[in-house]
Amino acid sequence: MTRPYVKKLSFTLLDVITDKDSAVQEQVCSALCSLGEAQPGETLRACEEYLRQHDKLAHPYRVKVLRAMETVLSSHIHELDKDTASIVILLASSEMTRTKELDCDWQRAASSVLVAVGKRFINQVMEVVLSKFQPGVLPHSSVLHTLASLSLSNAFGMVPFLPSVLSTMLPMLGMAKQDALRVVFCCALQHFSESTLEYLANLDQAPDPTVRKDTFATDIFGAYDILLHHWLQSRDAKLRLAVVAALGPMSHLLPNEKLEEQLPRLLPGVLVLYKKHVETFQISKSLGQILEAAVSVSSRTLEVQLDALLVALHTQICVPVESSSPLVMSSQKEVLRCFTVLACCSPDRLLAFLLPKLDTNNERLRVGTLQILRHIINSAASQMEVKQPFILSSMRLPLLDTNSKVKRAVVQVISAMAHHGYLEQPGGEVMIDYIVQQCALPPEEPEKPGPDGEDLAADSVRAVSIRTLYLVSTTVDRMSNVLWPYLLEFLTPVRFTAALTPLCRSLVHLALKRQEAGADAFLVQFNSHANLPSPYAVTTRLLVVSSNPYLGDGRGAASLRLLKVLHWNIHPLLGQHWETTVPVLLQYLDEHTEETLSRKEWQEKLLVFLRDTLAVISDDTWICQLSLEMCKQLSSYNGTPQEKNFLYKCIGTTLGTASSKEVVRKHLRELLETARYQEEAEREGLACCFGICAIAHLEDTLAQLEDFVKSDVFRKSIGIFSIFKDRSEHEVERMKSALILCYGHVAAQAPHELLLAKVESDVLRNMFQCFSTKVLGIKVETKDPALKLCLVQSLCMVSQAVCSSIQASSFHFSRKAELVAQMVEFINAEPPDCLKTPIRKKAMLACTYLINLEPALEEQTQADVIHSCLHSVMALPPEPEGEDGACQEPLYLDTARALEDLLTSLLRRNMTPQGLQVIVEHLSPWIKSSRGHERARALGLGACLLKFFLEHLHVSALVPFHNLGLLIGLFSPRCADTWPTSRQEAVICVYSLLYLQLGYEGFSRNHRDDVADRLLTLKDDLVHPDPTILFHTCHSIAQVIAKRLPPDQLISLLLTMFEGLADPDKNCSRAATVMINCLLKERGSVLLEKVPEIVSVLRAKLRETQEEYVLPAAQHSIYLLASQHCEAVVSSLLSSPLPFDSHTHALWRALAVEPSMTTQVLGLLLEKINSDVPFKENRSFLLGSAPDRVATLLPLAATYALYEVLSAPASGTVVLELYHQLFVALLLRVSCTVGVQLPRNLQSKERKSTSLPLATRNLEPCSSAVDALQALLLRGGTQDVVRCVELEGGWELLRTSAGHEDGVAQLASAMAKCAGPRLPLVMKALVCTHSVYETQRVTSTAFLAELLSNNVVNDLMLLEPLLDSLAARQKDSSASVRRLVLRGLANIASGSPDKVRAHGPQLLTAMIGGLDDGDDPHGLVALEAMVGLARLQDLVEPWDLRLVLLHTTIRIRPFFDSEKVEFRTASIRLFGHLNKTCHGNCEDVFLEQVVGGLVPLLLHLQDPQASVASACRFALCMCVPHLECAELAAAFYKYLQEGRSVHFGEFLNSTCKHLMHHFPDLLGRLVSTTLFYFKSSWDDVRAAAPMFTGFLLLHAETKQRPQVDLEQLIAALQLLLKDPVPGVREKAAETLGRLVKFA
Repeated sequence: MTRPYVKKLSFTLLDVITDKDSAVQEQVCSALCSLGEAQPGETLRACEEYLRQHDKLAHPYRVKVLRAMETVLSSHIHELDKDTASIVILLASSEMTRTKELDCDWQRAASSVLVAVGKRFINQVMEVVLSKFQPGVLPHSSVLHTLASLSLSNAFGMVPFLPSVLSTMLPMLGMAKQDALRVVFCCALQHFSESTLEYLANLDQAPDPTVRKDTFATDIFGAYDILLHHWLQSRDAKLRLAVVAALGPMSHLLPNEKLEEQLPRLLPGVLVLYKKHVETFQISKSLGQILEAAVSVSSRTLEVQLDALLVALHTQICVPVESSSPLVMSSQKEVLRCFTVLACCSPDRLLAFLLPKLDTNNERLRVGTLQILRHIINSAASQMEVKQPFILSSMRLPLLDTNSKVKRAVVQVISAMAHHGYLEQPGGEVMIDYIVQQCALPPEEPEKPGPDGEDLAADSVRAVSIRTLYLVSTTVDRMSNVLWPYLLEFLTPVRFTAALTPLCRSLVHLALKRQEAGADAFLVQFNSHANLPSPYAVTTRLLVVSSNPYLGDGRGAASLRLLKVLHWNIHPLLGQHWETTVPVLLQYLDEHTEETLSRKEWQEKLLVFLRDTLAVISDDTWICQLSLEMCKQLSSYNGTPQEKNFLYKCIGTTLGTASSKEVVRKHLRELLETARYQEEAEREGLACCFGICAIAHLEDTLAQLEDFVKSDVFRKSIGIFSIFKDRSEHEVERMKSALILCYGHVAAQAPHELLLAKVESDVLRNMFQCFSTKVLGIKVETKDPALKLCLVQSLCMVSQAVCSSIQASSFHFSRKAELVAQMVEFINAEPPDCLKTPIRKKAMLACTYLINLEPALEEQTQADVIHSCLHSVMALPPEPEGEDGACQEPLYLDTARALEDLLTSLLRRNMTPQGLQVIVEHLSPWIKSSRGHERARALGLGACLLKFFLEHLHVSALVPFHNLGLLIGLFSPRCADTWPTSRQEAVICVYSLLYLQLGYEGFSRNHRDDVADRLLTLKDDLVHPDPTILFHTCHSIAQVIAKRLPPDQLISLLLTMFEGLADPDKNCSRAATVMINCLLKERGSVLLEKVPEIVSVLRAKLRETQEEYVLPAAQHSIYLLASQHCEAVVSSLLSSPLPFDSHTHALWRALAVEPSMTTQVLGLLLEKINSDVPFKENRSFLLGSAPDRVATLLPLAATYALYEVLSAPASGTVVLELYHQLFVALLLRVSCTVGVQLPRNLQSKERKSTSLPLATRNLEPCSSAVDALQALLLRGGTQDVVRCVELEGGWELLRTSAGHEDGVAQLASAMAKCAGPRLPLVMKALVCTHSVYETQRVTSTAFLAELLSNNVVNDLMLLEPLLDSLAARQKDSSASVRRLVLRGLANIASGSPDKVRAHGPQLLTAMIGGLDDGDDPHGLVALEAMVGLARLQDLVEPWDLRLVLLHTTIRIRPFFDSEKVEFRTASIRLFGHLNKTCHGNCEDVFLEQVVGGLVPLLLHLQDPQASVASACRFALCMCVPHLECAELAAAFYKYLQEGRSVHFGEFLNSTCKHLMHHFPDLLGRLVSTTLFYFKSSWDDVRAAAPMFTGFLLLHAETKQRPQVDLEQLIAALQLLLKDPVPGVREKAAETLGRLVKFA
């Protein structure tokens, strides 16, 4: 039966090969290959028969079948019998020649089949092929193609046939007239020649070792003659390329004398093709083969053709390449291979041709020539060795070329030279110079990638040169003697700065290699190398460039590493010291990046490193030489000011270490005379140099500065008659700036004990002499801001240095007042509307230091300082912008900090209330400013001053804080400022003032006052911009003030606050009102007669304005009125037009002030709600439409009013008493207003109110009821209920018809969790409610049902009453009520699981009844019953469950394939729970159901709904224990874990494997059940069904075949092959391929 069965399967699959979907076609081919894996012979026979029978099958589909056959043959050729091979050969040969078209897919596929068979059955294949290759008749092109392919795939089998093939082919060449056929002949000849050469090269492995080249020579030459003399001249480009491709390998088979004879025609014939073809790969490849053949026979003719060859080949290298495709690159390699052949045979003539080409100025010629030269240096090294000097000398002109492509080529040539000893020859150092010069090129700007994605930056001249230098230094051992110490010469010249990093890296590697070789090899003889830099020059250079460590690819780290390696050459004593210090510096660099590194800290570390190094050396001569070298190198850094600045610091450090005063004076004088004062960085560096030097040489430093000021150089510069002769005025100012800075740095760095004696006589005198100049006896001061800034900065350093001295307290600074006045003048001269320079900051810092010195300032001077400094900072715009906007914010912060320091210094000198009052009076105008940013700044400054005053308070005797009221009155209303920062600072001010009062009352500084500390918590509330919160917080602040304010300060405080009512900031005015009212309430006993007058004023304001502070008076009035006439007030307020305005809302809230009144009001409102029907039904004029429900007015108004009363905080006590009545009434009110509309007269008002900017509360009836319910919960102490429901979105659900039940359930759940003690009365009220409205019955049932999900009902002994109430509702006419009853009964599983067993029969009976509910057309009751059973089944008695188990399982089984996702999910999940429950109890009953449910569960894993798939995972995991198969259980648990991504095919394969291994008898049942799902409406399930079947059959034993009706299965699969979904057809085809197992 095997053959018919495989044939049927194959034919079934082949019938689908014409499917429109390519994926299905590919799967059919894959299935055929699967059949071929099992039954290769039968499958091949079936394919052959199908193709033979379906003669009209289109050739694209025939191609696919043939390719499948080729795949089978490739894998199983050794299993193929001879008969089958013969059948396949005949089919393929027939298919191959059925069409006359040349080179189509059909022919190639058939030819590939023949080639695959020919790997084993070469004789049979050749017999058939040669039958179609008859003498005198032109063969089909595919025959030739097949012969050529056979020769490549089976050279040993094919070559013996070649003599006869060639003899037959040779006459045919003349008969071939079509160019396409000639191309095929050429391809065959090429492959014949290549296979022959392979055969001859491996004669030791060949079946016939007697075969010789002569065997083929005659025929090959005959073919060669036709190809060269006739076909090569064809106009067809493809033919010409085919000819030349064949001539290459054929030339090796020509007789030697014939080759020599033909070369004069062959070589020109090939070379001329370069001019005719763009793609030259094949030409170059064949030319290389021909040249190799000619060289192998020592051809003399080659010498004659050499010039033409060189010209043609050179042109090919120099031709512009438009792309870097693999074909172009391969062509270039073949041309270079030709040059290698020529270099080996004629090196002299080759160089004589190439080297003159280097002198041309043409870029392409020069680049191409250099490329060839590099190649032959590498590939023909032995031939080029004697030519090295000649080649080196020829590089002179290319080294001067500036073209980047030429440069790159030159660098590559030099790299090749280095590897072969060229650079060791005389003139080799020029090449090294060139490489270093290219390394020093500026880094290229980032460019866009090239058209082929190449990284241009990586191939730049500089990048290539850097890589070459490092490669030559590290990998070419012979270059070590050339490069060391020669590369040291490139360290110091500035033009090589960009090459420092690669130079240092190469030198480090070379030095380490030298160290390994020994000390003599490592030690540099600086004296014997005239061009080498000295150790001092190397040290200076490497140290200076390290100051900017991340430039130049990290030259800082590279320089330090080189320094460390060169320690012995620098100085013999440095080895151990640098071994420990340099790695620390390198680690610091590794821990930072260019963005995170502090340049100042890094330079300081380098200076410490230099200072320590000089201390280790301790040789004054060496140190003086180093300082001399440093001064010499200064001019080298004119283009890099930052590095020059650092070099100045290094000079200062070195001079500070030197002991020779003459050397120090000489160098300082030269620095002053040669400095470039125009550069800011140089001025700063010069000043730092003098400052560092002054640490050890103060006298000499000051003397040199003074001498320079008196010198002719300086005087000529500043004379009025020589301004235009020697230097411009600008340059003069810069020189003065530098000198002033020098004095400042000298003062800052000099020893303080030596400075005081010279600060006025030497330092300040000369500074001011430089700053102001006398011209014709008149003092002239500069207007240059840079000079001002230098003076201020230097004065700041001088003042700070004096203050830091130990003798500062006894030092009398006679010029103090003069200097302060000068600073104030500078501050006043600054523009008030912008902040561009740090002059303000520096001047204020200078004043801060000066104030601390004696003598003290006069009061007026002090006042002027405060006024000027405050005005210069406070009046600045809120966001000052200057030329450099990014630097403005830090500059402002620093300036503000300087102002703060100045004022605290002034306050420190007068730490009394009066001293504080003086400064606050200066601040007061800014605190009351109409500009918010000015108030914020002033309050922040005030807070800092008060904090400072408090921290430094020392009270020696109990004295009154007499101005406390005034100060609190100034700061406290600002707690409501419109600027948040102002509010925060104001609270801090009040807090500090209260603690100051406690200090003056005698409390210790560590004393903590709980009342005052409350201000810190209140401060957080001021962040919120809501005015209500702000004013409430202000009220609390006023309460704190009232508790701690002394009685005698109350009047002054009130008077100050009343003045605040006119504050330009309305918020502060309102805050003053709030605080006044609070103070009157808390402390107004002495002002009691004023209260009626104040309340009367506020009531009048209610009629005139909407200001908030008027409202309390009106609320008090309405309270008094309602205390006498409550019912009348309620009735009249209810008569107010809807919606209530804001005044009416407030008045309702006023009725909740007193509990007895609130009780009466709430009772009246409840009566009004229940006194009328909640809505009326209006029939629509449209027939068949539902009636509209319209709310009645009185209950609606009462609901609004109830919300307002419940919202009042004072109503809380009464709400607690009436909680259950209010809750039930409002809950039922919500239920009967869902979907209820407003009356028509109110609908227009509702639309208008929602369009207003400040709309009143929503008029919608249900929303108003929900709002009232929320207010009840909040006021009744159940805020957590509101929060819980809000988090779940329950309030919105309550308002909608669709979500009302869920909203009620969430409310009940929240009540059970957060308000359990209130439930008994609430439940009792609900149970007793028998409403005629279905909506109210549904709401009450939903509420009671949800209560059962919480254990609180059990704790409160409410379970039995609840069950009885729900049981009574089981027969309710509403399906929704019956459904909710089932939900409630199931909720016992969550709320009281321990009670389920006691009520098990009752619960199960209710659920089974729900499954059988026939009055619910939508089946929602049955769905609820399934969900409930799933929840209860773990908790009921097993025996009770077993009684209903079978009935339940049978009842839910149809839902597995329901169209509704929720029914599928619930039924499958319940099935899983039932399995889980029955483990160990009722397997005998349930096993049959498990087996029956296995297929749908497995297939629904592919359900389009994720919830269904998840339920299937659960159910399968619960089912598998019944099957008692450990391997299957392990597979289920591995693949079906929740959250794990399941590869369905892999899982299904594993499952079927275990099923068939342990339960082989289930095969038939499983397959028959699966057939049902072949017609599933879900595409993924329909695709999974044949996949499942295929895996079952794959793992089934052949003896199980009788269980399966193969005919039925194949027929079903055939139908699936016509399915509209490609994925289904694909799986069906795959399964058909697996059926071969039962063959």
